[in-house]
Amino acid sequence: MLRGNQLQFLTADDWVLIRARAVSHTFKLGEEIIREGALVNNLYIIRQGMAAVVLAGTSSRTVVATLGPDDVCGDMAFLERSAATAAVVAKDSEVEVDEINAQQLREVLESFPRLASRFYHSLALVLVRRLRVTTRELVREMSFNDHTQAGKLKMQV
Repeated sequence: MLRGNQLQFLTADDWVLIRARAVSHTFKLGEEIIREGALVNNLYIIRQGMAAVVLAGTSSRTVVATLGPDDVCGDMAFLERSAATAAVVAKDSEVEVDEINAQQLREVLESFPRLASRFYHSLALVLVRRLRVTTRELVREMSFNDHTQAGKLKMQV
């Protein structure tokens, strides 16, 4: 499970400002919290339950991460002001999520520069951790493929 997706540098007061703009939603098992390819105008924070980050492949869907309480999602689309690059799907019978309108969040961040600094610092660490995990998985996969190819070559000789 990928952990470390929390906005760890936010203070209790920061959370009061952010949660004041949040709308709580409950998703059932299998429901999409975020749809891959959809324009996302919100940031999501999982409050209870587990969710899967899923990428659609040519013939299947691949789970690339699992998110739990206090994890953030929709962050890349928030930063880029773009479509979601992956789906986020509820993995439990009930997943509670805070949905925060991106424009309202940007307005709060503009009004409170120190909050903005802590928020973006936290978000940067989330992205760094995800990149590290992805890089490790890529290296592992490449190493596995190299060993598999080497074994095939030995068998041909």
